[in-house]
Amino acid sequence: MVMYDVKFKKSLGQNFLKNNDIVKRIVDVSGVDSKSLVIEVGPGGAILTKELASVAHNVVAYEIDTELVDEIHKRLDGLDNVEVIFQDFLKSNIATDISEYSYDKLFFVSNVPYYITTPIIMKLIESNLNFENIVMMVQKEVGDRFCTKPGTKEYGSITVLLNYFFDIKKEFFVSKNNFIPAPKVDSLVVSFKEKKNKLDLCNLDFFETIVRDSFQFKRKTIRNNLKKYDLKKVEKVLNKHDFDLNVRAECLDVEIFVEIANALWD
Repeated sequence: MVMYDVKFKKSLGQNFLKNNDIVKRIVDVSGVDSKSLVIEVGPGGAILTKELASVAHNVVAYEIDTELVDEIHKRLDGLDNVEVIFQDFLKSNIATDISEYSYDKLFFVSNVPYYITTPIIMKLIESNLNFENIVMMVQKEVGDRFCTKPGTKEYGSITVLLNYFFDIKKEFFVSKNNFIPAPKVDSLVVSFKEKKNKLDLCNLDFFETIVRDSFQFKRKTIRNNLKKYDLKKVEKVLNKHDFDLNVRAECLDVEIFVEIANALWD
């Protein structure tokens, strides 16, 4: 077990991993190899960073807490293939930051700060970088939501949006007892592999708007949530899949939302 002599900041969601076996398993499921560049967010005590550096060609880690400079540098002493950028990842330009690195495959592997999990994923999507694999440790409840199927209570707009872009897989469960300090929730390691043949969209931003509007009031029907749009076009798509306007968004899969968005965009 790894111990840390730092002041943990609850405001930054700092819960550091202490179990080396968990770290090794994260790196193993990621598929990182010696020709890879890995991006990490929130290295904290650098336990995952060190393991990634032992496998990858280079690691670029973003840490917002400048009070961890000495701790991180101490733990990464002697490793010449790691760059730690002390700034807010959400405000960074990833493409610029990694532009001078040479690599065959790009990975994102991180025990992300749970309070910014979704913004981090959306930033990775918007970066337009070609990630071989994205592996994150996330709050169990959030991981369940990412991976759930239509018709379940966890199914929501973020499920639809992420499943448009990725094949998402639960890799393994991680107990809260593997962290210092122990959080109130358990975790899941989840992988996101970009879909090679994504469904054709007329307009991505419009699709995202339609999905979010469809889930705006979760207990209401598509008829109510999309009433400002052409409901005849929506109904035609729904009827094709044996649904009507009284269906709730949680019952519809990604393909149907894509068809609705395309129909309304025409």
